[in-house]
Amino acid sequence: MKKELRTTEGAAPIGAYSQGIVVGDFVYTSGAGPLDPQTGELVGDDVAAQTHRTMQNLGAILAAHGLGFDDVVKATVHLQHLKRDFAAFNEVYKSYFNQPYPVRTTVGSDLMDILVEIDFVAHKSA
Repeated sequence: MKKELRTTEGAAPIGAYSQGIVVGDFVYTSGAGPLDPQTGELVGDDVAAQTHRTMQNLGAILAAHGLGFDDVVKATVHLQHLKRDFAAFNEVYKSYFNQPYPVRTTVGSDLMDILVEIDFVAHKSA
């Protein structure tokens, strides 16, 4: 059985998908980007600012189920400009986590007018 997660503290979906889904002890988020949850407008013009906003959106989705960044076990990251932006993205990203970091896949993708998109798998510890 799956349960939808929804919060106004994270950017609203712009298509036919949920912000997050709970299945058992796992939370799966959709890919989140750097949109302001109140206005729906793009936040930031560089990858660092966009990564901060994206992580805040994901943090809100996790919080809607009582989870935080320490509960994240897997991240998938899409960067519009992988070679150019990886270092700046990584500096911001790692500031949200404690070690051990979640496993992660980072790929270059053709994104629609944004520089970063991230999704998580998190586990609610017993």
